[in-house]
Amino acid sequence: MKNKHPVLRRFMRRKVSVVAAAVLILFVLIAILGPLVWQVDPLKQSVMKKYGPMTVQHPLGTDNLGRDTLARMIYGARVSLAISFAGVLSGALIGVLLGVSAGYFGGWVDNIIMRISEVVGGLPFLPFAMILSAIIGTRITVEQRMYLIMVVLGVLSWPGICHLIRAQILSQREQEYVTAAQALGVREKNIIFHHIIPNVMSLILVNATLSFATCMLTESSLSYMGFGIAPPTPTWGNMLTGANNSIVIQQYWWRWVFPAAIFGICTICINLVGDALRDAVDPKSAER
Repeated sequence: MKNKHPVLRRFMRRKVSVVAAAVLILFVLIAILGPLVWQVDPLKQSVMKKYGPMTVQHPLGTDNLGRDTLARMIYGARVSLAISFAGVLSGALIGVLLGVSAGYFGGWVDNIIMRISEVVGGLPFLPFAMILSAIIGTRITVEQRMYLIMVVLGVLSWPGICHLIRAQILSQREQEYVTAAQALGVREKNIIFHHIIPNVMSLILVNATLSFATCMLTESSLSYMGFGIAPPTPTWGNMLTGANNSIVIQQYWWRWVFPAAIFGICTICINLVGDALRDAVDPKSAER
């Protein structure tokens, strides 16, 4: 235990977060390997099996078109997690690059980046996404819409991490190791990528983890309201659309309970892991 990295050691003390991390790994493995085990077409319809109850053939029942709920949840996990991951990754890359540039170079570079981030950060995301979806309509394919949501999530989510990284860089650039590197004639690009960014990597990881849950909620909200990935392609968000019907809620509870439960568990686990990582990398933590 003593040989473990201090951040890992502090994280492992949070038993609930360790369990949450294990659950997330399980979800990812199910999303990747699930179709190999449960080889049922998530798009196959059967009017005779409409709103079918839980059976051996359909462990989580069927939906209003007789499609297997378990298969759709597994495939929906792929779509929802992929969109969220791409959105977080692109947003983090943009935010880190711009935040580092603003904090390290300062002056007019800092002013321009900060003004742009304020404009982007002030955009109301959901209304903006709804308007964009309404304008585009059905003129693009499902895959193109998926990529569009990834881009929108990334482009509109970078201001937060940009401000955070900028604040860290402002303090890091005054450290002795940066001054020493500058005195030795190290190129600014190498100072940024080889010295400064590695020292704030833990902060980037924590922020990205917490942003992942936000991206999942946003994507699911868009799909639930009909502005995201449209059926028949399943996502956790558009699988909850059936909850709009009071008859479905009361009589066919498996139609929405399982997707809602899995989505809720996944979001909670991500937040627990993010909170534990944030506490683990906190320099004011009691143990070093």
